[in-house]
Amino acid sequence: MNKFVKISLWVVIIAIFIGTFIYLYINSRPKEVTYETVCPTIRDIEKTTVLTGKIEPRDEIEIKPQVSGIISEINVEAGDMVNEGDVVARIKIIPDEGSLSQAMSRIETARISLADAEAKHERNTMLLDKKVISREEHETSATTLAHAKAELSAAQDAYSIVKEGVSKTNAKESNTLVRATITGLVLDVPVKVGSSVIQANTMNDGTTVATVADMNNLIFKGKVDETEVGLLSVGQPMDIAIGALPDLRLNAVIENIAPKGIETNGANTFEIKAAITVPEGRRLRAGYSANATVSLSKVSNVLTIPESVIEWAGDSTYVYVLTDSVKGQKFDRTAITTGTSDGINIQVNDGISAETKLRGVAVKK
Repeated sequence: MNKFVKISLWVVIIAIFIGTFIYLYINSRPKEVTYETVCPTIRDIEKTTVLTGKIEPRDEIEIKPQVSGIISEINVEAGDMVNEGDVVARIKIIPDEGSLSQAMSRIETARISLADAEAKHERNTMLLDKKVISREEHETSATTLAHAKAELSAAQDAYSIVKEGVSKTNAKESNTLVRATITGLVLDVPVKVGSSVIQANTMNDGTTVATVADMNNLIFKGKVDETEVGLLSVGQPMDIAIGALPDLRLNAVIENIAPKGIETNGANTFEIKAAITVPEGRRLRAGYSANATVSLSKVSNVLTIPESVIEWAGDSTYVYVLTDSVKGQKFDRTAITTGTSDGINIQVNDGISAETKLRGVAVKK
């Protein structure tokens, strides 16, 4: 019985050994690889680049007050249309005590001068009736009286402007009324009733009461990498796609390429501005994210092959040409010269013909 067990054990060990050897031998033999073949085609090739950017108004005007004070009334909100001259807001003046005191002092001085001029003119009128003075002296006193009345009126008007910001003689053009300087759409109203505002001066830009823009005059503002900026030129057409409006395509024309680049994350980019043609009846919003597609180069009816079949070696390009398919596939490495590429297909200038069959991807068996 023990002898039988030993023989059986050796038989199993020998069988495992032989099986392992056969398995390793079979897997060590070179497998025949079959490749799909690709033929060149005649087509158009266009190289394009995509610029990311935004839709912006060409001119975005900030409406600022002419006087400092507190907002007492706002007549518009974002999204409203305004015409040039429309009242956007009204300001309540908080008078400066020093200026107010000077204005009051000027009124008192003007009143004293007026009272003196009236008394002198009245006396000269009596003396003229008695023919004690000449008519010329009487006319001089009348002129002095008129000047005194005008000065009092001017002083009172100045006081009104300092205290209330409103001229009594021209209340319509009051500095307390903030008016739109252009016709357009109100994009933003960053202040509220009760907010303090200051006028623009040499030391301060002033408070923005509202931002207005002509939304029929829009531009695309984007950036292009320094490797492609040399391929763009002013007057070049662009196709604009807006992410928020997938059904809309806009035409644009490059009108400005920045002469100086900006370094962003270690790469130099140049700002591009393009004038957009807004379709009639469509209303766009400022700040839409957009992509602009620009054609850098284009060739028509040229011999092309997929870039995936090319072998790149430095500045040289090669393909593998099928030379024999009777006893397995045989390919020869052939140099070619290429031209324009769209990232998928590439133009072939020399090295192969339209009838040439090229090695493609491997087919698993």
